[in-house]
Amino acid sequence: MGLVKCCREQVVAVSPDTPAVEVARIMGEKNVGSVVIVSGDNRPVGVITDRDLAVRVMAQERNPGEVRAGDIVTRDVITFRDSMGVYEAIQKMTAEGIRRMPVVDDAGKLIGIVTMDDIIRMLGEEMAAIAKNIEKQSPPMQKEAAPVPM
Repeated sequence: MGLVKCCREQVVAVSPDTPAVEVARIMGEKNVGSVVIVSGDNRPVGVITDRDLAVRVMAQERNPGEVRAGDIVTRDVITFRDSMGVYEAIQKMTAEGIRRMPVVDDAGKLIGIVTMDDIIRMLGEEMAAIAKNIEKQSPPMQKEAAPVPM
């Protein structure tokens, strides 16, 4: 199964010149913990998390109205192709120690985002479907007889 099956197509993305205060505002409005920073041609250039805002802006007492997304973005963003398999994505996420990955098409343009939570949710649904199928095909469970008092 490809990542496109479990990625979120509604990606919160901003340009590198977006002020940090606006990034934080957007994250709050959209109820997300990260935004993808995209170039003019919609290619991911980095990711900013709520932790990045706390550590790179607030903890350093920088003015969030003056700091731009491009100043605090985590660069060298790891992207996944939409055709990548879920298990391959899990291995790569684990190896890289990341929880969120932009999903791109063959041209490298942003088409979605997948998080570890999305993958866990999808795998849980798949496991539930498998369990239901096994239950349907298994003989009914017999109730245990009540113990005889002595």
